Amino acid sequence: MSSGRYMAYSPSPSTTPHSPRIAGLRAPSAAVAEQEKYLAELLAERHKLGPFIPVIPHSVRLLNQVRKEVLNLQYDQLVTMQSSPAYSWLGGSQGSSSGLIVKKTMKVDIPVDKYPTYNFVGRILGPRGNSLKRVEANTDCRVLIRGRGSIKDPAREEMMRGKPGYEHLNEPLHILVEAELPVEIIDARLMQAREILEDLLKPVDESQDFFKKQQLRELAMLNGTLREEGMQRSGSASPFHNSLGMKRAKTRG
Repeated sequence: MSSGRYMAYSPSPSTTPHSPRIAGLRAPSAAVAEQEKYLAELLAERHKLGPFIPVIPHSVRLLNQVRKEVLNLQYDQLVTMQSSPAYSWLGGSQGSSSGLIVKKTMKVDIPVDKYPTYNFVGRILGPRGNSLKRVEANTDCRVLIRGRGSIKDPAREEMMRGKPGYEHLNEPLHILVEAELPVEIIDARLMQAREILEDLLKPVDESQDFFKKQQLRELAMLNGTLREEGMQRSGSASPFHNSLGMKRAKTRG
């Protein structure tokens, strides 16, 4: 991951006036520290469970949900602190919140060399780009498919190759994740995005691919061709499904 520019800064301790209200701002720092420790423990457990995901999908889903809830709580606390009168009076935050907005990017490789016939792009995008949009909604990150094969029309991809803004077409197929968030939470959000994407990039036998079945069901719903009773027999419930809102479409060109 490479970090970008700082968009804001807090005043140095020597120039910050003293006030009884400072104590009220320092109080959340202990809670944030506890949450960071809890997140680290959850992440460690998530890595340990990695090999067992196919046999305990519901347990992994619950673990991911708890992590997401803690991340959302951190973000809400940060927003609350920054909107408080004490925060404004100080010109920034004290303790855990620095007031810095940082831009970072992260690259996730797509294993097309190992699985040349697998439709990774379709799996990541989902029906009308909805699967990718859910990743964005869950993580507050921007997700872009880049590299060779990222443009659906091969002729258009060849035409755009080498042009400004399309230098990525000379690279292997990959995912670019971008985030511009408070410095206290940006790394956790990027890690969350990486975990979700790496799960999607693991080829699954078609008979066991509940995520793909859910995508096909969603596509049928969008097209108005869903046969509910038939889908019930197919057992298409997906541990990855959620109903969060959506934002952007993703491939260029």
